Amino acid sequence: MTLTVRSFLGGDEGSLAEDVLDGLTRPFKELPPKHFYDAAGAELFDRICDLPEYYPTRAERAILEARSDDIAALTGAAELVALGSGTAAKSRLLLSALAAAGTLRRYVPVDMTEEMIRTTGAALCADYPGLQVRGIVGDFERHLDRLGVPLEPRLVAMLGGTIGNFTPGARRRFLRHVGRLLGPRGTVLVGVDLVKDPARIEAAYDDAAGITARFNRNILRVVNRALRADFEPEQFEHVAFFDREHEWIEMRLRAQRRMTVRIADLGLTVEFAKREELRTEISAKFTPRRLAADLAAARLEPVELLTDPEGLFGLALARPVAAPQATSTRHAVAIPA
Repeated sequence: MTLTVRSFLGGDEGSLAEDVLDGLTRPFKELPPKHFYDAAGAELFDRICDLPEYYPTRAERAILEARSDDIAALTGAAELVALGSGTAAKSRLLLSALAAAGTLRRYVPVDMTEEMIRTTGAALCADYPGLQVRGIVGDFERHLDRLGVPLEPRLVAMLGGTIGNFTPGARRRFLRHVGRLLGPRGTVLVGVDLVKDPARIEAAYDDAAGITARFNRNILRVVNRALRADFEPEQFEHVAFFDREHEWIEMRLRAQRRMTVRIADLGLTVEFAKREELRTEISAKFTPRRLAADLAAARLEPVELLTDPEGLFGLALARPVAAPQATSTRHAVAIPA
């Protein structure tokens, strides 16, 4: 077994403190969605992925099942970096394709849960003989520079539509940062939820069984436990709506009455007016034009946009503008406007 794990979380980086202090003292309160995922949140999200309304996971998996061999051929990747790797369920499809192509040598999962990385890493080492697994326990928004020198060609995968959680400027800055870490022959694979009927999008974030509502409120339980706060999660209503101007979904929590919340570890008192809202997530939906503009601003050029048969979800494969064209030039396609 060749498994190494390095942790870069420590002190405030491993806690909610900085984000809570920043987000709950703004005129319009918000918390970043990365804090949904404690053990309970992860279990609830797994249940969300199985809901009939929640199309993104099924659509993305369908693309990977149909096109992982093509991705392996286009990238020739020796190293797969998975940002927000989780259980590696989708990464396995790419790993198997790269192994079958004879190029796979290293897998680099990046996740904030060390136990998850160790468990999945050990299983992957057993299933893919000779594979090096170099786990990074960290926040990929802060610790991308810890990836080190690429084992070229490097493929960086950010699946699940996570890129949509960034605001437009932050999204382009993040993609530029990723582009600088690819190496001259590297590629990036980004999951993007596509613009479609707003009713279908909203249903995916406000399911009939109320699982997403429980998932949304769970972020308050995370704050309560980690920072000794006294939120009453059930006194907040789950809100999800599609913003047609920005073409993104927003999830919020709406206070059902006036309340005063105390966060003991921060010495902070936060007032909520009746019906005041706390934003917990944005999830941008993409048109080909928006995607092309984001890639161009990040100095990345499209290789191919892969979609499921219904056109619900996409996997955008791109490479640095300055990268050598080499043998993959014949595969390059423009993302249509």
